[in-house]
Amino acid sequence: MATTQRMKLRLPKYPRATALTLPDFLLPAFQPRSRSPNRPFTTSSPHASRVGAASITVPQEVNLRLLEPAKRRGPVPRIPPPKIIEIQGPLGKAAVKLPPFVSYALNDATRKATLRVQDRKARDQREMWGTTRSYLANHILGVSEGHTAILRLVGVGYRASVEPAATTVKPEYPGQQFVSLKAGYTHPIELGVPMGVKASTPLPTRILLEGIDKEVVNSFAASIKRWRKPEPYKGKGIFVNDETIKLKAKKIK
Repeated sequence: MATTQRMKLRLPKYPRATALTLPDFLLPAFQPRSRSPNRPFTTSSPHASRVGAASITVPQEVNLRLLEPAKRRGPVPRIPPPKIIEIQGPLGKAAVKLPPFVSYALNDATRKATLRVQDRKARDQREMWGTTRSYLANHILGVSEGHTAILRLVGVGYRASVEPAATTVKPEYPGQQFVSLKAGYTHPIELGVPMGVKASTPLPTRILLEGIDKEVVNSFAASIKRWRKPEPYKGKGIFVNDETIKLKAKKIK
């Protein structure tokens, strides 16, 4: 009768691990960290923005009129057309489109304009609530006082002037003016002034932009700045309004 013999494996004997002692400054690195998924980025309590609910003061010389969308024959569109608020003041006229879920009200006694949404819990309505209110406030300020942007040209030989005609750019509308820049290039840079914006140069190194539309004024100021952005070593470039730049130490080889 055959018998089976089991072979026993002999494992090598390793010395037992000894307890290690870490210095005090390494202990925080080896402590277990809490992996909470809802860990907040900041310790301050969350607060929702209240920009949309804030009322807008309307000057006496500014008139607001709500224009309802025209009724069309045929099938009803899935997204209703927006309402339009027409704003007229001493400097011009502007218009703001209202989303379908935003309502507008004006108190003639206090000259306060307010905006409301249908559902404050809906995220898309809350987002457009504050945005629409900011658009309306900017247009009211634009037609009453206007928006300005001041550009500063910092650099040796940097100059700017406003010309009635240009040699490298064709006019987009009759009577368009052009801003001519000398900012270190071999040729002058000519930029057409958008319609509704007034450009002037009180100093050879200053450009003053004025208009009723804040977005158009700042967009044109950004297009001028794009030709010579501020650099951090010598501090040269085109600066908009109170813009500053932190200078870096020069690289010494």
